[in-house]
Amino acid sequence: HAAYRIAPHVCEVVACDLSGEMLAAVAAEAARRGLTNITVEQAAAEHLPFPDDAFDFVACRLTAHHWGDLDAGLREACRVLRAGGKAVVIDVVAPGLPAADTHLQAIELLRDTRHVRDYRMDEWIGALERAGLHILGVAKHWLPMEFVSWVARMKTPEANVAAIRALQSGATAAVREVLDITDDGSFRIEVAMFELEARRAQA
Repeated sequence: HAAYRIAPHVCEVVACDLSGEMLAAVAAEAARRGLTNITVEQAAAEHLPFPDDAFDFVACRLTAHHWGDLDAGLREACRVLRAGGKAVVIDVVAPGLPAADTHLQAIELLRDTRHVRDYRMDEWIGALERAGLHILGVAKHWLPMEFVSWVARMKTPEANVAAIRALQSGATAAVREVLDITDDGSFRIEVAMFELEARRAQA
């Protein structure tokens, strides 16, 4: 999560992540740029260490598929937003075709064992609504994944890389078409950006 709080003359940005390494990179980059209004906080998305109504805006990009509990993470995002506060959540959307969904989850897990799930659009909509985050708009696009760099970023073990390639080689024509799997293993994923507003009931 990243969030900001607006005061008359001050904009404070809080970067929150489970990874200390990621937060150290944020702090170092902020220092390099001379940005003094950025702070970091280490915590899980499901247990944010902030009071209710603390922020005007919350943003989350490509992390929700690692959360242990999607509903809990989204409830926390809504809780720390003031009523009417805005949020943007960006993440992978699993294919509607069950076989393609299963294939994507399998190769994601082989690539990175921290993977939990890429959610389908209906799962996303249901979870956001349950959390009290009203959907103002949705934009989707296809993101190409170049195979060699995709596995290199996670330092995926060679045995797992071979297993991914075996799954791709055995994929049905329908799965290959949905994910646009190429001969070198490259493929595509669909990403959605949800524009949201906090509409949970006030205490």
